[in-house]
Amino acid sequence: MAPNRTILTALAENNSVHQEFIRDEDERPTVAYNHFSNDIPVISLTGIDENGPKRIEICQKIVAACEDWGIFQVVDHGVDSELINEMTRLAREFFDLPAEEKLRFDMSGGKKGGFIVSSPFQGEVVRDWREIVTYFSYPINARDYSRWPDKPEGWRAVTEAYSEKLMQLGCKLLEVLSEAMGLEKDALAKACVEMDQKMVVNFYPKCPHPGRTLGLKRHTDPGMITLLLQDQVGGLQATRNGGKTWITVQPVDGAFVVNLGDHGHYLSNGRFKNADHQAVVNSNYSRLSIATFQNPAPDAIVYPLKIREGENPVMDEPITFSEMYKRKMKKDLELAKLKKLAKEKMLQEDELEKAKQELNSCKGLEEILA
Repeated sequence: MAPNRTILTALAENNSVHQEFIRDEDERPTVAYNHFSNDIPVISLTGIDENGPKRIEICQKIVAACEDWGIFQVVDHGVDSELINEMTRLAREFFDLPAEEKLRFDMSGGKKGGFIVSSPFQGEVVRDWREIVTYFSYPINARDYSRWPDKPEGWRAVTEAYSEKLMQLGCKLLEVLSEAMGLEKDALAKACVEMDQKMVVNFYPKCPHPGRTLGLKRHTDPGMITLLLQDQVGGLQATRNGGKTWITVQPVDGAFVVNLGDHGHYLSNGRFKNADHQAVVNSNYSRLSIATFQNPAPDAIVYPLKIREGENPVMDEPITFSEMYKRKMKKDLELAKLKKLAKEKMLQEDELEKAKQELNSCKGLEEILA
């Protein structure tokens, strides 16, 4: 059985981090969780539903953010603050439940949805310092309520209302990006065939040695667009130069962080960036975030919708989203395993060299004694 929160808490209390959570030097965080940057644009959506100069201005800001970063924040988005507060409260209360309550929804063993520590992906070499509860909220007829928490009371009703509002917001943002590509405003939504929505509620416990691990490793999201609600602790980091420089995204109360995924990147023929991001942890505060992934249907075709004059397609051939996702996961796991093998080989070589030095030292001593 995967480690549960009790184990993570015990590790924190013992002032230690188990080896399976320790990242290699080149993967460890270089910027603190609370060293905030204002580089990521914060965009008000007031007036986005109107036809006129205000909508044009908002659209220009969103497009510029997607071309530059692939990530931005939105405020005045129309999602009621009381609903946001209720969703956050229930999420916190869930992770405060005893381990045995959370493990009733244990998703290890291939279950689609539920509770797990670290990552839902099998074969991860190094574990993330987090707990998650995850489930699918769209399509509605595919919901499996047996994988949704039944505690705390009210989880299902609040989550249904929250997921509906975020579906509306996500589709509204896709309309803007479709128009920016010179397409009909429903072009990106149609390319998804039937919008799939997955919710992942993340809990990052306090960590005694945050500089040695990550709450969530560097990655891009595979889908179309992600809407993230984060608390005021801080820990989400983004980069636009291949990970050479990271910034910590400034938390904005009530805002949603929006980032484009691989699907949106490919459909725009690379015009809109798929944002590289990660999550760091700290030793002072636990952190909560709620990610809502707007993804295409498994059989949706992944290929640029429009290729501008003078451009080449960023993909060799059209493939399904399901196949794209499988290739992405396979590549990530293979790279991790290769890195592990290289590390083990290096350790073996270091041990061999150390043994040689010790042997030479012993020979020298024997010669002296002789």
